[in-house]
Amino acid sequence: MRIGILTSGGDCAGLNAVILAVVRRAVLGYGWDVVGIRQGTHGLMQDPPQAIDLNDQVNNDGMLRLGGTILGTINKGDPFHYPMPDGSFADRSQEVIDGYHKLGLDALIGVGGDGSMAILHRLAQMGGINLVGIPKTIDNDLAQTEYSVGFTTAVNVAVEALDRLQPTAASHDRIMILEVMGRDAGHIALFAGVAGGADAILIPEMDYDLDALTEHCLNIRKRGRNHALVIVAEAVKRDDGAAVTQGDDGQKVRYGGIGHWLADELGARTGWDTRVTVLGHVQRGGTPSPRDRVIASAFGVHAVDLIADQKFDRVVAWSKRKVVDVAMADVIVGPRLVDTAGTMVSTAKGLGAYLGHPPKVARTAKTV
Repeated sequence: MRIGILTSGGDCAGLNAVILAVVRRAVLGYGWDVVGIRQGTHGLMQDPPQAIDLNDQVNNDGMLRLGGTILGTINKGDPFHYPMPDGSFADRSQEVIDGYHKLGLDALIGVGGDGSMAILHRLAQMGGINLVGIPKTIDNDLAQTEYSVGFTTAVNVAVEALDRLQPTAASHDRIMILEVMGRDAGHIALFAGVAGGADAILIPEMDYDLDALTEHCLNIRKRGRNHALVIVAEAVKRDDGAAVTQGDDGQKVRYGGIGHWLADELGARTGWDTRVTVLGHVQRGGTPSPRDRVIASAFGVHAVDLIADQKFDRVVAWSKRKVVDVAMADVIVGPRLVDTAGTMVSTAKGLGAYLGHPPKVARTAKTV
């Protein structure tokens, strides 16, 4: 057989580990050929399609440790609504489908988040593409999987930042605010906040009160500590309900700036010197964590085995300490948000962190 693999959406640590696992399982296990498609679906639009042979990567052990993706990726340019040079939009989906068939592929492995999965699923249904999905996103917000490739590395980076901010905060009597990514979900902020000992953890799934947050910080000082750590997810809104954004990328709003707004508010209310660190894309890069390498490897092997078993329209997932696979339709249902009644939230509260309270109107996305 001849199978293809592409990476789509934002990059993250662990993508090359996925590629390596797919190549090794396909070549060594089944004697197949593996083709890597450059720049996601954009590579399939080209004539000829932009692709490279990956069989020779089977002995490249450096791939396991390499950040980013050797195939490149793209997080804009929906082929069903593709931006053209003149400012108009065109449906180029058939070009993607034609590219798959021009490469003579028997199956395609798509590594992406919920947006990429939804597009690939639609293309597969239209064009007779034998598709298997592998979840990757630092946001960890795909339904039906406990972990996605890239998440634990992003959390590790955020925890390291808190570890480095704490002694500086203590040295200068400051509130240190760390703004992290996560799009519309607060998983990174919550996990890193617990692991990094944050005094306040603000996530988009929970509402907060500035007066209560201020009192929480002041109480820390009353108990004899001269500093505080606050971690905030980029999608957290101001107290008036407005999102803090930095324009858009042509397809969706780009969050950013809530940390600076919060610093101004807390500094004025507490009288504490307040500083902000925005991690941004630092969370995406670098060497993947051991857990991300393990999950990426397990996902890649299982995806190839699904193709061997002729099981398509499936997404590999991690559940109860093992790899499973689920229907793609059950994954592309919208982001998986933090369960505000779950273990991580109750743990953070039990440790004395301020999180606010669940919203009066429940969020519509899934929390399981």
